[in-house]
Amino acid sequence: MIKFLDLNKQYHSIKSDIDSAISNVIQSTAFIGGKHVENFEKNFSEFQEIKHTIGVGSGTNALELAIWALGLEKGSEIIVPANSYIATSESVTHNGCKVVFADVGDDYLINAETIQEVLTANTKAIIPVHLYGQACDMDSILELSYKHNLKIIEDCAQAHGAKYNGKKVGSFGDLAIFSFYPGKNLGAYGDGGAVCTNSDILAQNIRLYANHGSKTKYHHEIEGVNSRLDGLQAAVLNVKLPHLSSWLEKRNSVASYYLENIDNNKIILPKVHSNIYHSWHLFVVRVDKPQELMEYLNKNEIQSGIHYPIALPKLEAYNYITQDTSDFFACISDVHLLSLPMGEHLEKFEIEKIVKTLNEF
Repeated sequence: MIKFLDLNKQYHSIKSDIDSAISNVIQSTAFIGGKHVENFEKNFSEFQEIKHTIGVGSGTNALELAIWALGLEKGSEIIVPANSYIATSESVTHNGCKVVFADVGDDYLINAETIQEVLTANTKAIIPVHLYGQACDMDSILELSYKHNLKIIEDCAQAHGAKYNGKKVGSFGDLAIFSFYPGKNLGAYGDGGAVCTNSDILAQNIRLYANHGSKTKYHHEIEGVNSRLDGLQAAVLNVKLPHLSSWLEKRNSVASYYLENIDNNKIILPKVHSNIYHSWHLFVVRVDKPQELMEYLNKNEIQSGIHYPIALPKLEAYNYITQDTSDFFACISDVHLLSLPMGEHLEKFEIEKIVKTLNEF
């Protein structure tokens, strides 16, 4: 079986370093905070070319903390793409703000035009999601934000190392968030996330709020929450981070082979922008009957996935929202999406088999 994702193979490629790092954490009992977390925050800031990284409990926590840090009034509208994981939108609601969905283009990304269509006087922020690893058109989004005095939180949960016009995503907005869920391009061995920013004040406030509102134990300046990246996850991430660039290169190599060699008019390939360095967290195609293709691939011993089968506005959780999104591309294309195997684990013969199988479908 050609695996969709193979974390076990990845582990064995760096096994000695991972085992040593975990052992070091256990022996030093640096489970919460300490040198491993501090080292990772420093290393990830350097990798992302940003001033501050605050390690937190998960990517969802990172979104919730980033929105909190903006200090928006309750009921403020925040625009999110209709095609994303629910963490993007539920974090808005958890902060007492109102979710407004914007459509995405045929690249599956939010853009200035779709944002403009749902912009109101009560809009206070935008969350561009660099979905599947491709960067949004940040120039036009930034121009729109300056014009209307909007805050920007970049959702980079799937875009570690992606670049827009040669600059790393996560450094354009007021804040950026990352997820280190195990299946991400840079994944921990449990939950983990980070908030990144170039603002000293935002970084200080988030670090305070994420630690029960306390800089010093038992001295609480505000009521906060408990959201901290633990030492074991930080140690794992520190081992993986130096490999990330080469893993991204392999992902780009796999994607290039797919794009150049998949030749089947039943399959619509992803649209890629020339000014983007894609991190290819997922390689998503469109097909009339994705379940049929998934079953066909499975019979040929090829795993696949679907991201995401139900656009956010169509979820039962958002039945209370009256916004009409019926003509959104996101709400029409969701039933046609299929994700092909993607990752540094794929061997040349496996990629060739995947393409051959797809071309015969």
